[in-house]
Amino acid sequence: MTGNQATVADDHTQKEETEGKEIWQKLQAKERACSDLKDDDFGALGEYFMGTMMGSSHAAMNAMMTQMMGEEGEEQMHVVMGKRLSGCDTNAAFPANGTGFMPMMNMLTGSRSGMWGSFYPGQMNFSYGIFSLGLLGLLLWFGWWIIVIAVIVWFVRRLLGLTHKRDSSALEILKERYAKGEINKEEFETRKKDIV
Repeated sequence: MTGNQATVADDHTQKEETEGKEIWQKLQAKERACSDLKDDDFGALGEYFMGTMMGSSHAAMNAMMTQMMGEEGEEQMHVVMGKRLSGCDTNAAFPANGTGFMPMMNMLTGSRSGMWGSFYPGQMNFSYGIFSLGLLGLLLWFGWWIIVIAVIVWFVRRLLGLTHKRDSSALEILKERYAKGEINKEEFETRKKDIV
């Protein structure tokens, strides 16, 4: 987008976000019900939710979506986001021409499809943080906790003096006993001759 077009798009996006926020507040206050909402309302909700997540880059993301899916596809994407994120229809399907945006939309809407079905927020938390990396994230998570537990065990054993001392030779043990005063010099010399 260039100069004036970007300003117009930003103003339009801001207007839709404001409309969506009003609808969201009415839904939260139980002044409106999901069954009363039309696709235009869900589109405004989707704009609001996307604006909340994307911040100042919302208009740029809209432009990219329009370029990839066309105006109608971009609007359908916001309708689906509005339905899913408002909780009115968490199974709403993304538009067929939005398949290129599926990973990004799954990230934004907190869902993840896999061989075991779809996961949504609150179900096993597989779509957040390091788990968004899939199997690699899971392995990194396990590795991290193994290291943390090993360090804690090592620290506790060290603190309590339970770490094994290296094997001491008989001569070293004899020197320690002499240094502690457990044996006298004569006994030390006699036993030293026996060892060596």
